[in-house]
Amino acid sequence: MRPIRRVSGFTLIELLVVIAIVAILIGLLLPAVQRVRAAAAAAACQNNLKQVALAAHHFESATGAFPPGLGRVGTGEPYPGLGWLARLLPHVEQDALWQTVLDAYAYQAPTPNPLQFPHVGIQKPVTLFDCPADDRQSTAHSTRHGFRVAVSGYLGVAGLDAQATTGVLYAGSRVRVGDVTDGTSSTLLAGERPPSPDYWYGWWYASGYPGTGDTVLGVRDRNDRLDETAAACPAGPYAYGPGKPDDLCDAFHFWSRHAGGAYFALCDGSVRKLTYAADPLMPALASRAGGEAVDVP
Repeated sequence: MRPIRRVSGFTLIELLVVIAIVAILIGLLLPAVQRVRAAAAAAACQNNLKQVALAAHHFESATGAFPPGLGRVGTGEPYPGLGWLARLLPHVEQDALWQTVLDAYAYQAPTPNPLQFPHVGIQKPVTLFDCPADDRQSTAHSTRHGFRVAVSGYLGVAGLDAQATTGVLYAGSRVRVGDVTDGTSSTLLAGERPPSPDYWYGWWYASGYPGTGDTVLGVRDRNDRLDETAAACPAGPYAYGPGKPDDLCDAFHFWSRHAGGAYFALCDGSVRKLTYAADPLMPALASRAGGEAVDVP
């Protein structure tokens, strides 16, 4: 008789042990992968803000001043309502998009409105203007009143609040490097604040309001909105601290999707991550000529 050959294989217990080991390995690796992704997104976010800061310096060299944080209406400003990021388009290799801005304002003259046709640029995401840590910023979004808008996670630092003129980028600003007498290495130019959950605050192209939330923000800003959603938020002032992407009230202060703090560009073109513990220093850092002696932590 021929001998019986036994076929080796996994028993049920052995299979369960293998599955358990694989599950443990995945549980150990997943946080590491997430940390690597978060670090990569943070590095890209920092680099984008760095390029934005350098573009602002190119603008200052070309025109004699940093761009207005927001163009004021009724002042003879050629681009009323246009945000400071939009004015940097020729300096970040976005000449074609900048031409659409010029064409739209020329078409609407003499009473231009950046929230109306033909301002198609307001719907165009610009990769350099978004932080990869917040994937909402890479696409355009529909919001109330039929607007479809592209957003950004970078806002100009207006000063103490958006109505102040103590910072570098505020409505109608025309600040030169020489005006930053507190020191360019200790004065904030721009910082992170993700868009609001309804995408009503955080437009890079222009602002529907004369200040807070879309293009510029103060470090002790207040809620002066009377619309149907922001009216439920406290009046403020708001401090620098953590926020949540689904909390509309966090639109009134700087924060980020990174752990522990947010990136800020300084007037010397450098970018630093400020922890939320730096909040007491923010009013001094946001002032360009207040005479405060403060080092960036």
